[in-house]
Amino acid sequence: MKILVTGGAGYIGTELIRQLALNPNVEQIVLYDNLSRSNYNIFLHSGIKRGKVTFIKGELLDSRLLKQVVKNADIVFHLAARVSTPMTNESSHLFEQVNHWGTAELVYAVEESTVKKLIYLSSASVYGASPDEADINTPPNPQTFYSISKYRGEQHVARLIKHMPAYIIRCGNVYGYGVSMRFDAVINRFMFDASFTKRIHIYGDGTQRRSFIYIDKITDILTNLVFSELPAGTYNAVDRVLSILDIANEINSLYPDMEMLYINQHMKMRELVVKPSPELLALLSLPPTSFRDELLVMMHRFHNSTAY
Repeated sequence: MKILVTGGAGYIGTELIRQLALNPNVEQIVLYDNLSRSNYNIFLHSGIKRGKVTFIKGELLDSRLLKQVVKNADIVFHLAARVSTPMTNESSHLFEQVNHWGTAELVYAVEESTVKKLIYLSSASVYGASPDEADINTPPNPQTFYSISKYRGEQHVARLIKHMPAYIIRCGNVYGYGVSMRFDAVINRFMFDASFTKRIHIYGDGTQRRSFIYIDKITDILTNLVFSELPAGTYNAVDRVLSILDIANEINSLYPDMEMLYINQHMKMRELVVKPSPELLALLSLPPTSFRDELLVMMHRFHNSTAY
């Protein structure tokens, strides 16, 4: 089996490739990435050896190169995207070019290939912001340039669903220690700041809720989806709904000397509450873990990774 992972040098892509590389049924993995975020950690610190995994530096909008890469793949993971935290609203042109039209180019290439399965990692932010729980039947209401572009990318993938196993995975806010870890997501940022500066910043009153999924869980689900007979369609990859105060208080229990500073405490911040898709969570092969257990893993990895 030959697998292509666009955006493979990113936070999720690095951990996904590490898992896929361990599977004896996977013959070859192609990491396709433009390294626009200077994600070099997969090459330096992931422990992945050359041979089974090969790297191609390329853009989603380079249709000729993309077609050449796609035609040799059995499975395609589409993780490449211009990314931001779900509530950010900037760089409209870049989001549109990469997340919308870049996805369109990939879908065109898949349509002309013998690819057997396409897995597109979208975002739960396509539901917009609301205190009401959104499920898979809730009409999308994207409200940022990022979420609008991800939803437009979904629409290209959706037309494949009637013809092949194609999956749209609306992923919650991902957290947890990883080789190519992102620190613009709230839990990762809080844990880093608590570990190294002993101070975190909370915007608003902290009661706003968000939907999350642990990095090990989303990569386990994606890996198992390769070998699954799950019907093609759209699914929510969400494991927990937590308020910012829930997160801060749990971290504070691990770091009792941590200081919590509120910014614009009088403001009511937007919420994003998403119901998970049980069929997708059923693919998890990892033992259950508590939120505290996951934070403890991050805490220990931070402490063991530096002489600070």
